[in-house]
Amino acid sequence: MSTLKNLLRQVESKDPQLAADLAREVKALESRRAFGLNFERHTPETVELPGRPIRRGDKVRFLPERGEPTKNVDRGLWRVTKIKVEGGIRTAELVRKAVELGEIETATRACDDLVVVAEFRDPIYPGLKSTGKIERGGNKPFHTVINAENYHALQALQYTHEGKVDAIYIDPPYNTRDKDWKYNNDYVDSDDQYKHSKWLAMMERRLKLAKKLLCPINSVLIATIDEKEVHRLGLLLSQVFNDSKIQMVTSLINPKGVARGQEFYRVEEYLFFVYVGEAAVQKSTHAMISTKERVDNKENEAETNPPKVRWGSLLRSGTDAKRSDRKHQFYPIFVNKNSGELHSIGEALLPLSANRDEVIPPTGTVAIWPIRKDGSEGRWQVGNQRLSELFNMGYASIGKLSPSGRASIKYVTDNLLNQIKNGSIRVTRKNKTEAVSLEYANNYVHLENPKTMWNKTSHSASEHGSSLVRSIIPGRDFPFPKSLYAVEDCLRFFVSNKPNAIILDFFSGSGTTAHAVMRLNKEDSGQRQCISITNNEVSADEQKELSTKGLRPGDAEWESLGICDHVTKPRIQSAITGRTPQGEDIGIEYRFNKQYSMADGFDENAEFFTLSYEAPAPVAHNRSFEAIAPLLWLKAGAKGRRIDRKENSFGIADNYAILFDLDASKNFLSEIQGNQLLTMAFIVTDDDLGFQSVCEELPSHVESVRLYESYLNNFTINTGRD
Repeated sequence: MSTLKNLLRQVESKDPQLAADLAREVKALESRRAFGLNFERHTPETVELPGRPIRRGDKVRFLPERGEPTKNVDRGLWRVTKIKVEGGIRTAELVRKAVELGEIETATRACDDLVVVAEFRDPIYPGLKSTGKIERGGNKPFHTVINAENYHALQALQYTHEGKVDAIYIDPPYNTRDKDWKYNNDYVDSDDQYKHSKWLAMMERRLKLAKKLLCPINSVLIATIDEKEVHRLGLLLSQVFNDSKIQMVTSLINPKGVARGQEFYRVEEYLFFVYVGEAAVQKSTHAMISTKERVDNKENEAETNPPKVRWGSLLRSGTDAKRSDRKHQFYPIFVNKNSGELHSIGEALLPLSANRDEVIPPTGTVAIWPIRKDGSEGRWQVGNQRLSELFNMGYASIGKLSPSGRASIKYVTDNLLNQIKNGSIRVTRKNKTEAVSLEYANNYVHLENPKTMWNKTSHSASEHGSSLVRSIIPGRDFPFPKSLYAVEDCLRFFVSNKPNAIILDFFSGSGTTAHAVMRLNKEDSGQRQCISITNNEVSADEQKELSTKGLRPGDAEWESLGICDHVTKPRIQSAITGRTPQGEDIGIEYRFNKQYSMADGFDENAEFFTLSYEAPAPVAHNRSFEAIAPLLWLKAGAKGRRIDRKENSFGIADNYAILFDLDASKNFLSEIQGNQLLTMAFIVTDDDLGFQSVCEELPSHVESVRLYESYLNNFTINTGRD
């Protein structure tokens, strides 16, 4: 604006009235709100880290007294100035500024009565701590589950997966129920006047990070939502992904309907598809708009009775359909009045001003012109010479001649010709004077573009979401899980031709996305991998019950009922092993697309992690390699053995290697020569020239990545860089 005002001053010296008029218009523009979605970008969320050891310098809050509700506790932030041990009890000396009084407050609390808090833009040194794994997939890459605040996990993934993710599927909180999601560690009430803007602020920060993770060449983001936030989410996606095409699909997920009082019952939800780069929907055997589909290995009607081959209409419709659009494709087709058979094909009527009524048909024939439904002059799809060839081959036919002398003319399009060549369509012909007959081959699979209205039995969230989860992990309910088959269909449209795709879900919930990816892998022996991010939050009702028992966040019994430990992790374990957490075979079968017993499990690998928050002191003294070791493994593809410790001057795993000491570079390079499985080499050094010299000697198929010697400084997050 300052540049504009300087220009106005220059105009004023030459034409005061023009300057005044321009200034008035500029002022009017300044008073307008920005175009698009406007909302309060609330103070970014703070994150409580229950179970994280209290250290000097930490920001902390008081935990409620055992048995007391959370709302009664002081929610202010304190700084730990000193930790001491008295009588075997660790206590912390605390300080904070009393804003109202302009004074410094001090306090002393047992460390067990405090919880560490990470505020927005407090530097965080993330690590990953493994909490278990399942290996049934041989050398296939691992699916990973990360128990973390998803904003911090997304920041950490910027190092490991920036620009590498093929698909993101998210089912964020719908913001429809009372206390169904948290903002700044408090559940948001349904009557909160800032309910919508808090939700948008939360989503915007995460979508901006998600955009950086998606492959810019070809990837997709899929987000589900209901009517409460659908319009706001659509606008938000348009602003964050302003260079991408976005489509919305309406999907029937609950035929019985969700009660809405005296309003229409809700039966649908909405799915936004954000096409990044060259992303495109893969054609499907199902248009998605009909409930007819493969169930229990029974073929659908389209597969049992293949559709008839539809010839193309010779009369052009839609765009570029006027006579003037293709002047050489306006010509007469002469048809015998008695037999209705082709007599001959005339020449193109030129120039455009020539009158078709002046063309005299041969005796006993009628002229068929490309006349549109509104009576205007159109054009044929092909020229007269090409049409003559098609008739000679039996690839064009004339319909019944009407009393008014009109008839529809069909022809075999280029698309059909290609299918004839590849064997998808069979050709039969009785004699040279008749048009051919076309039919699809026995092994034909009809593919078509799916529609934007989905109506599939398999997408019912009740039968194939809630009931399915109860069968896999009995006694462990999760509110409103997605139908497994609905998520599977969403992903199939974009990763069916990507057997090594990376899929991310950062609102993972019950783990449906990872489960769907494993189903896709089984269909085509793919090696797709899913990264699932979820927290270990306990529902509001369970929190009340646990609090009355004297429990608090961080207690083992409290944490055991969190989403990740109670639902996500056991569901993925059970899906892979085919056994419930109680050790029994899962007693139901997968029904759609392919039928097989859930007790068979999957030939897949999975590992479970918790995001850790490392202390600055060990970071500064290079003592935190173990914390970042899983991040290096993830960046290298989450496959095979992991280098968990710095035991020698270098380490070589199945598909990546780490050089810890430049002095050992000669032996390191000698060891990795000829290793065709190696894809990445991490070089630990602060020496620019040393790093370059090693890179020059690496095999051409090995990507080099630099690590500074203060390990976790490579991964520092939450510093405002995002």
